Amino acid sequence: MSDDKNQDILGRLRGAEPPPPSAAARQRAIDASLAAFAAQQQKSATPAKGSGWGGRLRTIITSLKGISIMDLRLPIGTAAIALLVLPLGYQLYSSTSMTPAERAAEQADPVPAAPATGAAEAAAAQSEAAARPLPQSQPEQAPLLAPQLLPITPAPLSDTAGSSAGRARAGSMANSTKVAAPDLLGGSLARAPAAEMAGDSFSHFEEQRLKVTAEAPVSTFSIDVDTASYAYVRRALEDGYLPPADAVRIEEMVNYFPYDYPAADSAAVPFKPTMAVFPTPWNADTQLLQIGIKGYVPPAAADRPSNLVFLIDTSGSMDEPDKLPLLKRAFGLLIDQLSDNDTVSIVAYAGSAGVVLEPTAANHKARILTALDQLAAGGGTAGAEGITLAYQLAEQAKVAGGSNRVILATDGDFNIGIDDPAQLADFIRAKREGGITLSVLGFGRGNLDDATMQALAQNGNGNASYIANFAEARKVLVAEMGGTLDMIAKDVKIQIEFNPALVSEYRLIGYETRMLNREDFSNDAVDAGDVGAGTTVTALYEITPAGSGGERVAPLRYGPQTAPTAAAGDEIAFLKMRYKLPDSQVSQLIEAPVTPELVYGDIAEVSADMRFAAAVAAFGQKLRGSVYTSAMGWADIEALARAGKGSDPSGYRAEFINLVKTAGLLEPEVGSDTCDAAVSGASCN
Repeated sequence: MSDDKNQDILGRLRGAEPPPPSAAARQRAIDASLAAFAAQQQKSATPAKGSGWGGRLRTIITSLKGISIMDLRLPIGTAAIALLVLPLGYQLYSSTSMTPAERAAEQADPVPAAPATGAAEAAAAQSEAAARPLPQSQPEQAPLLAPQLLPITPAPLSDTAGSSAGRARAGSMANSTKVAAPDLLGGSLARAPAAEMAGDSFSHFEEQRLKVTAEAPVSTFSIDVDTASYAYVRRALEDGYLPPADAVRIEEMVNYFPYDYPAADSAAVPFKPTMAVFPTPWNADTQLLQIGIKGYVPPAAADRPSNLVFLIDTSGSMDEPDKLPLLKRAFGLLIDQLSDNDTVSIVAYAGSAGVVLEPTAANHKARILTALDQLAAGGGTAGAEGITLAYQLAEQAKVAGGSNRVILATDGDFNIGIDDPAQLADFIRAKREGGITLSVLGFGRGNLDDATMQALAQNGNGNASYIANFAEARKVLVAEMGGTLDMIAKDVKIQIEFNPALVSEYRLIGYETRMLNREDFSNDAVDAGDVGAGTTVTALYEITPAGSGGERVAPLRYGPQTAPTAAAGDEIAFLKMRYKLPDSQVSQLIEAPVTPELVYGDIAEVSADMRFAAAVAAFGQKLRGSVYTSAMGWADIEALARAGKGSDPSGYRAEFINLVKTAGLLEPEVGSDTCDAAVSGASCN
């Protein structure tokens, strides 16, 4: 029923006519729309509700009161990171945003200090300096491979400070040179010393000075077979840095290389001298007197037993790749060379003090290598009985007629049980007299105490070596270990007396730390260096022939005006050598004159060995900033070394030539001969 009613209503609607449009209704709709639009525009222009930024911050903080600490990790961590990163970023920007030219201008033109006449004047001076514009032109930047010499504490001025290189590098602090840490933010990185070298220390010494033959005709010194200096210098140069002057000991650089001198015929007279006089490559007015010896080489069948004790530093500073890990590999090489009748013991000090391996026959190589491999760096530097334990084991396994030696390996930590240096030297010297010698191997950089290394090795009748890499370990502990362990002569001394009628002046090149008094030569109680089987030793004198016009020392006003008469046979000089056989306490004497037959008019006429030794001597002097060789350039040294390269099966001489090239890049040629009075008026006597 209801459905029929609805259908009727719908039908009527479909049939109804729509009302006509009303203009008034249309206008009312338009007005309502405009009013709504205006209201929306007014709402958008109204300021946002709420407080200022401080109020908002307080509101945020207040709202966080109900949040747990775990929910606050993100905002708090972000804030902490921002506080750390922003200052570091500012520091990085301030240290790198300035160009090298701007930095140089800032350092070269600092704000002048205002006189203490009033705050107004000081402020005016600072304002005036700040108002000056920086230079617009940028100076040419030095290449990366041209660092300046290592900054070290300057020593009191001496004659050796005359050259620019000498002034830049010579220095001492309590008679030692310590490599300073680089100022990485205050200067060019290319001219800063290697950070790893900072902390290494060397004994300070002055270069050998010129002697007037009429006043001091005799020169006496102990031989030196150490090679640590050359190995350290090589590492510094290969890393792109010039070594400190006191790290350069010329005799150790010359003696680093083997020379083909004639060997002695028997062990009774274990060496014979080889001598020559030839023109000096860096001074046309002087000559070089070269003296070379080569130790007797026993037959290969002779196998002397060795009793070795490794005294190894295991302090925390040894935990670097070029220290304890390299040490283990190096000793592994040595162990592999030992024969069945040799004995090895191991004592550690500092980080893990104590006996690591009791005396063990060398044929038990696996046991020895396992004990060596278990060493670990760490801990403090307390090794109260390290040196005592080492010598106790050496005494326990001592062999008659063989080599008994303690080999100390360290990066410079010598806390080996005896703190007083004098007492330690006396202890080692006493053990030496009992037949147990001591050698020292230095490893790494940053803690190297070269002076102590040298002192211990000299008192122990051993040698000091610096192991910079695996190749050097192979040279020292494999190629040369036979000569190190098989001593053929001890307390070897050299004395030269020059004829004042033929030699007006002379100077010994190197051996500054090995000089002896004249009377020490005949005193068998005075210790000197030792020579091993097949070891070569070289010494060079620069001499000024009388009447050559090359004298650098003016004659005395009231001195004798007549020239001395020539000695018998016109001898230039007379050589004396003293030595003791290994089991003797009485020295033997070798004598030989330096006659005109040994003089060569051209350096090209002498052997390649002699030319190469002269090149190495020139190189060492130039590295030290010597006043005597400043006229010889790096290219001249390189050319002389190439001419003397000769047979070079191990590649040592080719390596040296590359070092000369590197030094030339690091220190370009500057200045002139400071000993040329016509140029500088400098005095070199």
